[in-house]
Amino acid sequence: MTLPVDPATLVAFALTVAAIVISPGPDTMLILRSSLTSGIGGGLAAVTGVQLGLIVHTILAVVGITAVVASSALLFKAVALAGAGYLAWLGIGGLRGHGALTLGSAGPRVRARVCCRDAMLTNILNPKVIVLFFALYPNFIRLGGGDVIAQILLLSATLILINAVWQVGLAWSADRARRWL
Repeated sequence: MTLPVDPATLVAFALTVAAIVISPGPDTMLILRSSLTSGIGGGLAAVTGVQLGLIVHTILAVVGITAVVASSALLFKAVALAGAGYLAWLGIGGLRGHGALTLGSAGPRVRARVCCRDAMLTNILNPKVIVLFFALYPNFIRLGGGDVIAQILLLSATLILINAVWQVGLAWSADRARRWL
């Protein structure tokens, strides 16, 4: 069986997205918040939400919506503003809920379903992820080199795998820190 992306290109893509994945952003903050306030269950629910968001981005890329949003300044700005608004809403809700970050049993736990939902919506509305799909992917896709959809799916599976491994480790580490504190 032949891969839709040649191995050297896939390794280059994996190294590139690994560098992007480990850079902190809204997803990282939500996973840390979920792990610190709700334990490993909340953290893993947030990790799941991020991966679900990446699956949505993959679907949007396959059907061409990502290209439309990224190429329209108005649509891109609308998504960026929606993302910023959603993050502000989460922040205000967090401040109203407990005033400050409380660890473990010291404050109310956020349900896993909420952790997953918040992470998924934050990822979907994150302009950085849209740019990743629109600006980075084309550098690793060969238009004349076979099924473009299969290439996008393999690149996305690689991104999701690297992202999930990093973020599960992040959630686990935050939960251990929470227990220690």
